[in-house]
Amino acid sequence: MIEVFKTNVQNETDTTIIIKRIQEYFHDHQINFDLEDCDKILRIEANKIESDKIIELLNIQNFECVKLE
Repeated sequence: MIEVFKTNVQNETDTTIIIKRIQEYFHDHQINFDLEDCDKILRIEANKIESDKIIELLNIQNFECVKLE
């Protein structure tokens, strides 16, 4: 399963922090960002993805995060 999110993350330093934070909760998730995309894409691959929790984790760190359909 793959989920894609639109974010407002702007730099690699923030992506590293966010990825570590998500992996604290979800060890088996493959996570990457595409900051060159206009939507600053967060892409997550795993057997089961808790989208609401992912959004919450970014929001807690003051980032916007919206699941793309």
